[in-house]
Amino acid sequence: VGKTEEELKAAGIEYKVGKFTMMANSRARATFDDQGFVKILADKKTDEILGVHILGDNAGEMISIAQLAMSYRSTCEDIVRTVFPHPTLGEAFKEACSLAWENKTINM
Repeated sequence: VGKTEEELKAAGIEYKVGKFTMMANSRARATFDDQGFVKILADKKTDEILGVHILGDNAGEMISIAQLAMSYRSTCEDIVRTVFPHPTLGEAFKEACSLAWENKTINM
C-alpha cells in the first residue's frame, strides 16, 4: 500500500526503510508462518509513512494496519508508541516502524 521505493526515488523524495523479518515474530514462528517480511518506507524528514510492503502467509491480516496508519498520515514514531497485543503478527509492523524510526527493535 502506498509508494514503492522506485516511485519515491523518481519523485526525489528522501526516505528511510525499516524491514522486519517474520522469522523474528513470535506468532509467526509459533504457527510455522515465519516466511516473509514487513517493509516500511517513511519520509526521511517528517517520518510520515509513505509506503508499506508485506510479504507472507498472513499479509492480508496486516495490510489494514498500514492502510489505517497512512490514512491518518501516521509517522513511524506514532506506531512505535502504540501498544500492540503480544504475540500477534501485527507486532511485525510495529517492529519495522521501529527500525525505520530509530534503527532499533525489541525482537531482533
